[in-house]
Amino acid sequence: MIDITHHGATSGVTGSCHELTLGTKQNTSAGILIDCGLFQGQEKAEGASASDLSVDFPIEHIRALVVTHVHIDHVGRIPYLLAAGFEGPIICSEPSAIMLPEILEDALKIGFTRDKQLIERVLGLIRSRLVPVPYGKWHEVFAESGCSLSVRLQRAGHILGSAYVECDAVSGDERERIVFSGDLGAPHAPLLQEPASPERADRLVIESTYGDKDHESRETRRYRLKAILERALADGGTVLIPAFSIGRTQELLYEIEGLIHEFGNDCVTDGLAWSDLEIVVDSPLAAEFTGIYRQLKPFWNAEAADLLRQGRHPLSFEQLTVINSHENHLNAVDYLARSHRPCVVLAGSGMCAGGRVVNYLKAMLGEARNDVLFVGYQAAGTPGRDILTYGPRGGWVELDGERFDIRASVHQVGGYSAHAGQSDLIRFIEGIPGKPAEIRIVHGDASAKQVLKQRLEYLNYPSVLIPD
Repeated sequence: MIDITHHGATSGVTGSCHELTLGTKQNTSAGILIDCGLFQGQEKAEGASASDLSVDFPIEHIRALVVTHVHIDHVGRIPYLLAAGFEGPIICSEPSAIMLPEILEDALKIGFTRDKQLIERVLGLIRSRLVPVPYGKWHEVFAESGCSLSVRLQRAGHILGSAYVECDAVSGDERERIVFSGDLGAPHAPLLQEPASPERADRLVIESTYGDKDHESRETRRYRLKAILERALADGGTVLIPAFSIGRTQELLYEIEGLIHEFGNDCVTDGLAWSDLEIVVDSPLAAEFTGIYRQLKPFWNAEAADLLRQGRHPLSFEQLTVINSHENHLNAVDYLARSHRPCVVLAGSGMCAGGRVVNYLKAMLGEARNDVLFVGYQAAGTPGRDILTYGPRGGWVELDGERFDIRASVHQVGGYSAHAGQSDLIRFIEGIPGKPAEIRIVHGDASAKQVLKQRLEYLNYPSVLIPD
């Protein structure tokens, strides 16, 4: 018996948590979890465990947790997994092992407790369980009573440290190679090496965030970013970019540094050269992870490594200002709301559901000279989705229980999503030698999953399922 069970990311794009279970000769079971993430947005109210965030499924047989990457919708329930009695190792890539305690510290402060001693105890426990595994190396999880399981992590190209998981499972006479995609990135992403298809997959669990559409090419999105910034800054406003702390912020800084390097002497707006444009990162967590990204340069791709050899610093350049303290944050919001100084602000959180970006939105959404630029997925039920949907119609959004009219211009550059587009997903699947006997589509809105399913069925994949 080799079974797959899903404990999240089946009714939407968050709460990723999947279980791979093997039967033993003694009619018991042993298994692993792949990710244990939080539900977000509308799914927060609909998720099976969202009412109290408890882990409401049996875990006595779970031997290990494998983390694909450190986004909160993939790791946010780990403290609750520990509280439920999980005592196994936490297996992840080497960069993820560095970043995981940092992201969970922030999550614990926001949603669990402000007790520093308790937080340190939880983080100490997590650090003691971490098992960093190099990319491409098999790691035995267990071998007992006629069943065994080994896992191998491969680069997923989503954020630094992200991985898809190959599972070599043996249960009695059964042997299968089962692959969990985690979140896959698009090819040619800044900083990251792109994912290569697995050498084999008898069964595949694949994400589908953008299963129904493709992104702009990197060149197209880069120049569209330039055009949007030039147009948006022309009237002396602020360009506000709600940015995810890990991945998107660093990619945007990389691209903006490239624009400043290429067009430095050109005017971004009258009287202001690109080389004099101020870029503000107002997110302590984003700033912290940008520093970690810099420490992890050995994991950057060849293009980024070449920039370093040229003496450029794509994540730490002259025009970049980082705001840490809350007092400086409030001063920046007030100053930019009153002044007409062109400025680009990257502030967390990415879906506008909390964090410092909310104060900027409250102060700036009502003025037409300001612009909001979305560069990542906005889950249903989040303020970001509402701004994206109703902003172009002159609507309003609710922030902290209060309605705010949207007079600022709203833009979206889809190419900066950290997720693979439909063609990228198909390319990943078609690159597997031999068609998987079963493909399960998870981690997507209903329409995206359905479109991807139809596309795969058209390509004659024998069994394509959308789990409940």
